Amino acid sequence: MKVLFKILKIVLVIIVAIVGLMYLFKVDYLLTAVRTIYFNGHKTAFLEDYEFFPNRVVDNGVAQPWALSKDYNSVKSTEVLEKTNKELQTVAFLIFKNDSLWYESYYDNYTKDSKSNSFSMAKSIVSAALGKAIREGKIQSLEQPVIDFLPELKGTFKKELTVGDLSSMASGLKWDEAYYSPFSITTRAYFDKDLRGVMMGLEIVDKPGEKFAYKSGNTELLAMVLEKAVGSSLSEYVSKSFWVPMGAEHEALWQLDHEGNGIEKAYCCFASNARDFARFGKLYKDFGFWNGEQILDSAFVAKSIVPRFSESPEYGYGWWLVHYRDQDFFYMRGHLGQFVIVSPKDNLLIVRLGHLKGLEVDGEPHSRDLYVYIDEAYEMLMNRK
Repeated sequence: MKVLFKILKIVLVIIVAIVGLMYLFKVDYLLTAVRTIYFNGHKTAFLEDYEFFPNRVVDNGVAQPWALSKDYNSVKSTEVLEKTNKELQTVAFLIFKNDSLWYESYYDNYTKDSKSNSFSMAKSIVSAALGKAIREGKIQSLEQPVIDFLPELKGTFKKELTVGDLSSMASGLKWDEAYYSPFSITTRAYFDKDLRGVMMGLEIVDKPGEKFAYKSGNTELLAMVLEKAVGSSLSEYVSKSFWVPMGAEHEALWQLDHEGNGIEKAYCCFASNARDFARFGKLYKDFGFWNGEQILDSAFVAKSIVPRFSESPEYGYGWWLVHYRDQDFFYMRGHLGQFVIVSPKDNLLIVRLGHLKGLEVDGEPHSRDLYVYIDEAYEMLMNRK
């Protein structure tokens, strides 16, 4: 028994020492990572992880349910789509045609009301908020310097950084976009309880506005700009500007770095359901119109869904872009394969939420499953009676 107590004492001392060292070297955020991710059986952020973090509510107003197509769910999923959904653990797959819900299916106990983490689909929402703030005159234009709002910004090129550079992923920010490394800045931003402090410790080390380089930190800086510009939290602003006027059927949740006056993890972590996520696709498809009301400037939308840089045709301002099947699609995209895919040509929206994403080939900006979801949706539409 004495030996057992001695061993337990040694183990306790080691644990205390490790925790102490983590605080000393400022990696104590890893304690949160272990508790919320690894102790729940995951290796990375997951769809339901919003339940383990503080959140701010994005209030909805009077619900505007989607119209159901006259042949709603009359066509079965293709074999290829079912195989893909099974392999990649899809939880929701929806097709909207001509602004009506034409097909939807759910898996893994998810329903039309289930919330899930959007991950980086939230970047499109933050970019929409930027467009709204410009429309309201709270931000001058895409060319307004970030330092006007964040004078504490650091780095050689801090004065040259614009809000448009943040939205189009051209900031020159020193940032490591690594999701599985416990020591990357992306991981720290996800779990640290002082996200504002983390962001203000980073520098603009390369000349902004020169080229596309996808960095989640850009969107977090943009959220901090928006807070200053509009005088409210990002959640409140998105609620007032979009979630209420677009008639979301459910309130959403946006993860915070800490309780109380914490800031939203704006580059990710907007939790909602498949039907409500689709509303942003419709808003951009219709160039900012919603039920006859212009709630987002059409010129801003048009600029957002074409490439800023010719050498990077896969990205505009907050939206991914792909030319496929002789047309231009744009889409929201999130970690683990979250998608809202828009075809303006065919008045079509496709929403996919799930636990795993498809294969990504080096040098190819779009994962393979994107094309499967598009192809199989069209195949199903071809099979209409």
